[in-house]
Amino acid sequence: MSEEKYQCWRKVHLESIDQLRKLDIVLTQKPICVVAGVVVSIEGYHPSSTMSLDEDARWLEWVTKQFESIAGDDKEIDLEEFKTALKVKESFFAERFFALFDSDGSKTISLDELLKALDLLIHGSETDKLRFLFQVYDVDGSGSIDPDELRTVLKSCLRESAISLPEEKLDDLTLALFESADKDNSGSITFEELKAELENFPEVMENLTISAANWLKPPGLEQKKGRHTPRYLTPAYWHNNSRKLLFLCAYTCLNLLLFITAMLKNAEGGFWYMVAKGCGQCLNFNCTFVMVLMLRRCLTWLRATWVVRVLPLDQNILLHQMVGYAIVTFSTMHTTAHFMNFVHLSQNSSYSLWEHLFTTRPGIGWVQGSASLTGMVLQIMICLMVVCSSTFVRRSGHFEVFYWSHLSYVWVWALLVVHCANFWKWFVVPGVIFLLEKLVGVAVSHMGGLYIVEVNLLPSKVTHLVIKRPQFFHFKPGDYVYINIPDIAKYEWHPFTISSAPEQPDTLWLHIRSMGQWTNRLYEYFRQPDSQVVSTKRLSASLKDRRHQRSAQEELFKCANCNGTVASNKDDAIELTLYRQNGCRPGLGPCPGPGPQGPNPDQQNQAERGEGPPLREITAKLSENHRFCNVKCFVDGPYGTPTRQIFASEHAVLIGAGIGITPFASILQSIMYHYRMRKQNCPNCSYSWCENIKDSEMKLRKVDFIWINRDQKSFEWFVSLLTKLEMDQADEEPEGRFLEMHMYMTSALSKNDMKAIGLQMALDLLAKKEKRDSITGLRTRTQPGRPEWGKVFQKVAEEKKGKVHVFYCGAPALAKLIKAQCEHFGFNFYKENF
Repeated sequence: MSEEKYQCWRKVHLESIDQLRKLDIVLTQKPICVVAGVVVSIEGYHPSSTMSLDEDARWLEWVTKQFESIAGDDKEIDLEEFKTALKVKESFFAERFFALFDSDGSKTISLDELLKALDLLIHGSETDKLRFLFQVYDVDGSGSIDPDELRTVLKSCLRESAISLPEEKLDDLTLALFESADKDNSGSITFEELKAELENFPEVMENLTISAANWLKPPGLEQKKGRHTPRYLTPAYWHNNSRKLLFLCAYTCLNLLLFITAMLKNAEGGFWYMVAKGCGQCLNFNCTFVMVLMLRRCLTWLRATWVVRVLPLDQNILLHQMVGYAIVTFSTMHTTAHFMNFVHLSQNSSYSLWEHLFTTRPGIGWVQGSASLTGMVLQIMICLMVVCSSTFVRRSGHFEVFYWSHLSYVWVWALLVVHCANFWKWFVVPGVIFLLEKLVGVAVSHMGGLYIVEVNLLPSKVTHLVIKRPQFFHFKPGDYVYINIPDIAKYEWHPFTISSAPEQPDTLWLHIRSMGQWTNRLYEYFRQPDSQVVSTKRLSASLKDRRHQRSAQEELFKCANCNGTVASNKDDAIELTLYRQNGCRPGLGPCPGPGPQGPNPDQQNQAERGEGPPLREITAKLSENHRFCNVKCFVDGPYGTPTRQIFASEHAVLIGAGIGITPFASILQSIMYHYRMRKQNCPNCSYSWCENIKDSEMKLRKVDFIWINRDQKSFEWFVSLLTKLEMDQADEEPEGRFLEMHMYMTSALSKNDMKAIGLQMALDLLAKKEKRDSITGLRTRTQPGRPEWGKVFQKVAEEKKGKVHVFYCGAPALAKLIKAQCEHFGFNFYKENF
């Protein structure tokens, strides 16, 4: 393309964009912007925040620059270069986009062809964009889409979204979408039929994008946001963080008071001596207080008292870290001040500077003049502890570095007693309590014989441990324990959340994801096929039960009425679980009676009330990843977490990211146990309803559970449990659904992406038809992408079920985003910390 031709196209383009913006502002008051070559409506911005013509011109220049960098000297982009630029996972879409961009069929794309294609997507009408989508699906260019073409496209959509489904399920998805779109039953889908089908999904039509074209996005080209008040200065932030902020103010004032008092008492020693003494007094307090914040048993006990409403007990880990940084700051200032004081003293005494620093000759200190030497050692140890406690060390698979370096606190306290004559006065009472806590922990952890009796290795290297529960062990939902397994590491203790419910009497569950050296050793230890952990006696004892399960499994596979199949996966580590489901409503048909036609209603009602055996659950694949064992372990705990307050909530929102679901697994089971106490069942059939009975232990009126996973396999961790929870719910409830689940899969492309529209439409249609999701097997439809927290919390607020408490467990980055939204809506936010 010549420079003159390009400038002409650019002028027309800018004028059209300007006209579109003016029209958009007049009609909808919603500005538009150009992202990845597509016009996108942006909510929440004022017209003044739209891209200017200069910014749009820079975007055009960026496209040209990117084209030149990809095309090279020949000024043409071939298919391989196009695939690299688009960064798509599945080559099918790259090939289809390339074929449509290559208007002259030369097997390459010129700058002229690229700009024309982008011009169509930018300036084109809704019909133009739909026609482009239709051409992508019309692989053979016949002007219609047949079932085989649709299946090919859906298969590529599955791969692009990292979803694995059986071939039979792919056929079901294809037929569901094809039968819905083929209105005239002609055996093919025309453009008009596809357009009519898409009109049933308005959220898809609103924002139609090609998200893969990341290379067309210029750096730093973002919407200009209006001036907002900083989050930390908003009334909502101060209201939701009042306890923590007041505590920090009191903590700061106390340190200032100690510093100033100590300085005034030592005014005769000069400025540097005064600074050293002031910092030393603050260190006396902080080196003791940092221990008080980790008295886990005392804090767990205080959570059950009124103190939890006054002090920020839920932020004890955060406060512990802040006090640690304060210790480093005060110790550095203390050391520097003493160094400057020694420089001054060495000029007026017979001892040199190095004698003041590295010998006991000057006689400084209350234990044989050792203050200088112990001070140097303490400074080094404190700095090492802080560095080894940094997030990049703990989260980078080197937890053992943090663990062993932190154990040096014993030597730090011992040296502080020798270093400072007054430290023992600060330390004695908290130190005795700390020692008693440790002794109680050792005694509790070694009482009775605890054994890991069952292990299940789950996808993404998650180890599910089943531990025999001692009779004296009592805990609350969401609590955590420290576990020690001598066969893995004799002296290491690691914290993990209990994933079983307190109402489960015989066993404890722990779900442990392999993210560090110890957790990886644990996974590999149980993964070894020749591992000695398998008990032959236990396997022999369970052989009869396993054979019975196999025969029952074969019977169920032959049964055509098994309508509760959990989604399968090609990964051999994933198990397929089947459930018997029976239900009828009065007036809708006969109820199954006892005998061959259905289960005994009395037995089923007992199971649903928690009074008898649970609903029938049969493992359909006895994998080598599931085994019985008899491995010795020690457990210290339980220790409380912020989730203990969930039963005092009226509307609870539980958000788990990845393996962060573990505390909520215990909580959900316990909640549903209390829920079953309210549930009533018809004596003649399986129809059930829920009465609004007040429970003194549970004020909950509504629970929203949100689980965010990166990939499909991760849902296997707790899909059987969630299926059971869905089945436990009553058919009718006075205030609507008590428990609502929301599943999100971040690797799946959203509904408004051209590479996923067909798949998401097919998944929606099949879910409505089969009453379950194809990805997880749950009744709840798995949503692609990430939650839009503003819309999610807006819906929660509109339900008006009472005070909303949001509980989160997962990555810290997401916690900040969710916490900001909670402050905006006035929700209470709690984050799991241990």
